[in-house]
Amino acid sequence: MAQPVRSVDRRFTTTAFTYPGYHIAACHGVVRGLTVRNPNAGKAVIGAFASLAGGESSTYIEMAEKARERAFLRMLEHAAAAGGNAVIGVQFTGQEIIQRMTEVMAYGTAVTLVPAQQVVPQQAMSPQPIYNASPYSQPASPYSQAPLQQPTGSIQVQQQPFSPPKN
Repeated sequence: MAQPVRSVDRRFTTTAFTYPGYHIAACHGVVRGLTVRNPNAGKAVIGAFASLAGGESSTYIEMAEKARERAFLRMLEHAAAAGGNAVIGVQFTGQEIIQRMTEVMAYGTAVTLVPAQQVVPQQAMSPQPIYNASPYSQPASPYSQAPLQQPTGSIQVQQQPFSPPKN
């Protein structure tokens, strides 16, 4: 039996590392979408004449928008394949790789979001490490927005004069 096709709703993408009203239940890693575009000869000539006249080149703007959209959709496919239902920390990069061929990449962190009202708070919550949704902190905690607890007791620091090491 064929597996159902998973997808990520583009509404669940953000440049932020949190999503209002939701908690991060799982972090699935970095995902990306890539495309390489080269204008055909006709579009290149039209774009060149438009740039000589000054102002915007609608031909090149249209090509850039299509490239960004394709890279974005590929990133969403990668996120769904990784098991996520959302992508946070979304960014785009672009660069010329050889003459008139441009690479466009969309990337972010695939996560599983759950509505905040579905998260059950811990009973008698003890101090826990607080995770955020940064791609560098795995696994993410569904309690990532829990308030910080104030330390109790006092901390004493013993200061000693600095002396450089002897050779």
